Amino acid sequence: MILEELVSYFRNGGSFEEFCDDKSLDIESEVIEIYMEKPFNIDNALSFFEFEKTEGKVEYVHNDKKYFSLFDFYYFLEAIEESNSGQHQSLSDTQIAGMLFSYAVSDA
Repeated sequence: MILEELVSYFRNGGSFEEFCDDKSLDIESEVIEIYMEKPFNIDNALSFFEFEKTEGKVEYVHNDKKYFSLFDFYYFLEAIEESNSGQHQSLSDTQIAGMLFSYAVSDA
């Protein structure tokens, strides 16, 4: 799943519980974190890990692959909520994904 697909899923009413179930993520986790392999590209696949596994590390190795944190799901869901109301409502999923990606890469 790429960032635009994730944005689209949640902007169109996707459920966090169903998402976690589909990805075999523990809904009871302190937080789910969103990671990506480098070099960063907006069309790279995302990976999702529970905080208890990553311990909040910016760089996380899983199955001999190195992943880098973009942001956590709380931040992501707040951004989606904001994008569904007010001035951001008219933005496309692609535009929202671009803004989130820019934020993540600038802070990475």
